[in-house]
Amino acid sequence: MTAQSLHAVPSLLEFFQHRLAREVEVQGCKPPPAEETLWYLCDMLDRFSRSEHLFDYFDGRYGVRPLALIYGDALAAGDDRQRCLLLQRLGELALFLGAFLRERYRRWGIRRDYFIGMGSGAYEYLAEHAPANRAVFEELTQRFAALLELISAAGEPDPEYDARRVMALYSRWLHSHDPTIATRLRALGIVLA
Repeated sequence: MTAQSLHAVPSLLEFFQHRLAREVEVQGCKPPPAEETLWYLCDMLDRFSRSEHLFDYFDGRYGVRPLALIYGDALAAGDDRQRCLLLQRLGELALFLGAFLRERYRRWGIRRDYFIGMGSGAYEYLAEHAPANRAVFEELTQRFAALLELISAAGEPDPEYDARRVMALYSRWLHSHDPTIATRLRALGIVLA
């Protein structure tokens, strides 16, 4: 059994900053995401760690509102400010759910491409219409799939300590042939055909 060292981190925000920075290095992101984009992602992950930011009240219960319904709400929004807020929520949920709950949604027939399409489309609108963070939203539009994998990798335990996680990662690569996942596997010493 390999001994793991524990590192105390003052906050979850700092934990995600460290993990995302490490994954950028491990995956050899060229060019690396902009600092502002990484801060945006860390803030999102920190906020979604609290249920009151992740879940909505709809249909008489708390849960994650389906992305298609949020998109519909954004289309029906009466003003651009409300539309931008809804699309930002849509983009963030697409990143979060696509990174951390992908296997759950796959069992329901919802594929990775759905999250990429919904999220990158939301950020594309924001890159042109949002009052702030347009450069961040532009990068999220252009690199959504890679940033989705970056978040997924940052949220996973160190796979070198868990053979099941390595196999699950390999299975995801077999299914998608995603180059970002291939880079993660190669960093673990896995040779891919």
